[in-house]
Amino acid sequence: MALKHVYQQVEDTIKQIVPPTVKISSIEFEGPLIVIYTKTVGEFADNGELIKKLAQSLRRRVSIRPDPSILADMETADKVIRELISEEAGITDIFYQYDTGEVIIEVRMPGMAIGKYGATLNEIKKRIGWAPKVIRTPPIESKTIQDIRGYLRSVGKKRRTFLKKVGDRIVRGMSDKQNWVRVTTLGGWREVGRSCALLSTANSKVLIDLGLNVSSDENASPYLNAPELMPLDSIDAVVLTHAHLDHCGLVPVLFKYGYDGPIYATQPTRDLAALLQLDYIKVSSSDTRKTPYDSEHVRDAVTHTIPLKYGETTDITPDVRLTLHNAGHIIGSATAHFHVGDGLHNIAFSGDMKYEKTLLFNQAVNKFPRLETLVMESTYGGRNDNQPARKDAVEALRAEISHTLDRGGCVLIPVFAVGRSQEVMLVLEQLMRQNRLKKVPIYLDGMIWEATAIHTAYPEYLNNQLRKQVFQQTENPFLSDIFKRVDSSEMRNTIRETEEQCIVLATAGMLNGGPVLEYFRQWAPDERNGIIFVGYQAEGTIGRKVQRGWEEIPLQRYGSSQSIKVGMKVSTVDGFSGHSDRRQLMNYVHKMDPKPERILIGHGDESKCMDLASSIYRRYGIETRVPMNLESIRFR
Repeated sequence: MALKHVYQQVEDTIKQIVPPTVKISSIEFEGPLIVIYTKTVGEFADNGELIKKLAQSLRRRVSIRPDPSILADMETADKVIRELISEEAGITDIFYQYDTGEVIIEVRMPGMAIGKYGATLNEIKKRIGWAPKVIRTPPIESKTIQDIRGYLRSVGKKRRTFLKKVGDRIVRGMSDKQNWVRVTTLGGWREVGRSCALLSTANSKVLIDLGLNVSSDENASPYLNAPELMPLDSIDAVVLTHAHLDHCGLVPVLFKYGYDGPIYATQPTRDLAALLQLDYIKVSSSDTRKTPYDSEHVRDAVTHTIPLKYGETTDITPDVRLTLHNAGHIIGSATAHFHVGDGLHNIAFSGDMKYEKTLLFNQAVNKFPRLETLVMESTYGGRNDNQPARKDAVEALRAEISHTLDRGGCVLIPVFAVGRSQEVMLVLEQLMRQNRLKKVPIYLDGMIWEATAIHTAYPEYLNNQLRKQVFQQTENPFLSDIFKRVDSSEMRNTIRETEEQCIVLATAGMLNGGPVLEYFRQWAPDERNGIIFVGYQAEGTIGRKVQRGWEEIPLQRYGSSQSIKVGMKVSTVDGFSGHSDRRQLMNYVHKMDPKPERILIGHGDESKCMDLASSIYRRYGIETRVPMNLESIRFR
């Protein structure tokens, strides 16, 4: 169907539903939305059922926006907003979203900014045209979020042009080819790292994740030269399950080599991915390694990201709809559920997931309207990969730290900046508050503080209890005075050389770069000190070598090699992983509704993938497969 004809059909449908008193300026396809621009936005606001009826009739998400001609310029709008909202409300930021026609007003006291029955917001809207939205000021300021807001503000027109292009591509119509659905495995199968898969239909190509294997130079990248993937501009969309580098680390490469399409992810995933990708460039440069992309390609990825909320169903191609669901792994992590065709096939990619409520998140969702195929991870899928209960893990961590402090040493905990850092912070804060652990300074080095700030900016992605605590100044565990941010190399050197006892949480979690190596170099020879691993250590990483008891560790620094003797106590405390253990993985399948017809298993060492697959088949009678990289599996 010609694009012009599609527009005409949509326009005719809208005219049949919208009352003649509503003045429509234009109708646009912008990304996955049908956007109706109008100079009489109030007519829609007064008729709550109208938008719902439009969405049902058009079978698409509909957004109503003010015509750009009625929007005040930002300087005028700022003055009006500050004039109408009292100083007591505490405005901390105002930012404009050109692609939505919204002005986001960040305040310390939202109730005072909204006004009785929304009176203040209504007056703002009447005087400036922009649709005001009030949000509470996060308790920790995030430089990443501020930078992204500023950047998106500067590329507002470019982004709107991009969204129109995506919208036209989604409604371009479908060919009369035979219907089929298949998945091509491009990375992270029978291994951990460089996760990547391609979902293909007769009309669409959707790339799920594009990760980097940080522990391997030879197999760092997925098979991006696979013929199914070429040319890159034939890809309709990229979907990111979460922001760890083994799932998002190479996304900017696409924009370096000509991709100009959308990325779909949650907002926290967008922000954290940019943070980690920029840090990857920085760390690689300091180690004199060549990076596969530059910061401009990270900015391109941000520009092209279309954020989605959990449970929000969105057309991303002519025949594929996407819904993201909580995966419980890190903030914003998602299981990606795809509805292909008109009921042709439903497939879900679990990403990394945790099927258990944690101190940070609710457990992963495993209930879907329909599901024929499940793609799931198996990081801890081996028969013996059962982690201790959380209370036992907390006690084990307390005991290991106490032993080291009793010896007069310092404790080094290598952590991933996102997820495990915040989980361990919550545990340590609780132990010290309850006087179950000696109070010593806890230093946060690397990106931990910034990642924690992003957690507090998106409380809706945290579990219910923590969400409430985050905005209570006296109860927010992240604001405890036991935590000290390391914000300079001078401060880091002082901590490394001091005789004061302390605990250091530092990145990277596998000792494969970052500030953690500076502490390790200094403290490793001293047997009074201790290093505690709380996360997965991949094969080939320095962390795995230390964990296995190597007495000397070769390290590169400024292009030269040095050997570090390991005298410090090395211990591992399981139970803090953001991945499901063997019991949880089996339970995830057992309680899944509906049960899938088949399961593809990846993201695990080969033996763990095979073991989990055979166990699921024997216990539940579900067809299971363990593909290798570069296999294509057809479902219809």
